[in-house]
Amino acid sequence: MRKNLNIIQINGIRGIVLAIMAVCCLAVGFIGFPGWIMMHLWNLGASHFLMFPSIGIFQGILLWAIIIASYFTFRKNKMIICVKSPQGLDDEELKNIFADIRERAKEDVIKQAMYRAKEVEQNIKTEENNQVNCEAQSSNQNHDQL
Repeated sequence: MRKNLNIIQINGIRGIVLAIMAVCCLAVGFIGFPGWIMMHLWNLGASHFLMFPSIGIFQGILLWAIIIASYFTFRKNKMIICVKSPQGLDDEELKNIFADIRERAKEDVIKQAMYRAKEVEQNIKTEENNQVNCEAQSSNQNHDQL
């Protein structure tokens, strides 16, 4: 089994909102904020010293993308990107992963509470059915005695 395999489990709306927030924060942190800085640096240098037109945030993000692409293109240590299809998991690995998920689900407090609530509801229903059956039997016995 792969030792560095991490499974991220998103539970409910709160988990989805948290995941969307994390993606948005990463996008703003690595794309938006540097683009904003590039916009202000360009506008500062271009308007005061070189008499170029000022740019907006979108152009600042494009300028940041050009700078990053140029850096990766012209740096001395070349980066090799290899794209291949990942090897699938074995049946044994899948069984271990699903067993781990089941164990974590058993430890989940919310799911345990839901199971207990279902058990209580079932117990109440069976008790009601037993009472109805007892009443029906007693009424049948009274009817037979008459």
